[in-house]
Amino acid sequence: MVKVTGVTFKEGGKVYYFAPNKDSAEYKRGTAVVVETANGPEYATVLIPCSEVEESKIIPPLRPVLRIASSKDRENYKKNKDRKPEAMRITQEKIEKHKLDMKLIDCEFAFDGSKVVFFYSAPARVDFRELVKELSSTFKTRIELRQIGIRDEIKMMGGISPCGRECCCSSCMPDLNKVTIKMAKTQGLSLNPGKISGLCGRLMCCLAYENDYYTDAGKQVPKIGAEVGTPDGRGVVVNVNMLKMQARVRIEDKQKDIMTYHDYPVDQLKFKRAQKPEREEKEEDLGDEMKEILD
Repeated sequence: MVKVTGVTFKEGGKVYYFAPNKDSAEYKRGTAVVVETANGPEYATVLIPCSEVEESKIIPPLRPVLRIASSKDRENYKKNKDRKPEAMRITQEKIEKHKLDMKLIDCEFAFDGSKVVFFYSAPARVDFRELVKELSSTFKTRIELRQIGIRDEIKMMGGISPCGRECCCSSCMPDLNKVTIKMAKTQGLSLNPGKISGLCGRLMCCLAYENDYYTDAGKQVPKIGAEVGTPDGRGVVVNVNMLKMQARVRIEDKQKDIMTYHDYPVDQLKFKRAQKPEREEKEEDLGDEMKEILD
């Protein structure tokens, strides 16, 4: 086990581990600190106070927590944040001036003022050499431009997802997990792209977040169309609710020519449970299927 302090550099961002210093045991959740990174000192917020984690979860080298942020550090951090809107405006004007096919997403000032990083998205490669020269002359510091994908764009910008809540990627899911069509199938969702896609146009992150529960629940319920035994006789499953762990069964009485539907708890049904795990499908395996749906 290794002693670490977990910090984040932005709200809702990923947690990074740093080596605690002699005072780290006193740091509480929410404490502003300055840590050493590969790019120099950076301002961060403690999310996980001094604790122990398995060595396998550590990516060496483990850099140290330097100190609790002083009033000067907090003032410098606020100054960098206040400079952001003006920097975005100036950069957007220069992008339009050079007629570059790129969308400016965000920018970050290094804590020590050594550089400014601009994040953008673009459909193709962009020749921004002249843009970098002008920005370097304007801000009097080193300039970096980083192209990001559509999922990272939404993570940075945020927004309201189709469910009415803030996007998971920008609020409660710091890591962008791989999401596949099989996850939607496991939950019994319609493969309609408009219903299972987020603001980024990709599969919704919550499919991965909920996948473990539905995968386990799916092994305990009968499949739709399966014949099962019920307290009222044999029937055929027509619908399954994996949240309530219930199944709707159609029971047919051929002598009376009557067909009835009943909801039963899964533990009251007799059926053959799947033992062999289904073949894991990759998103790429279903590319043609999704194209047909999109068309």
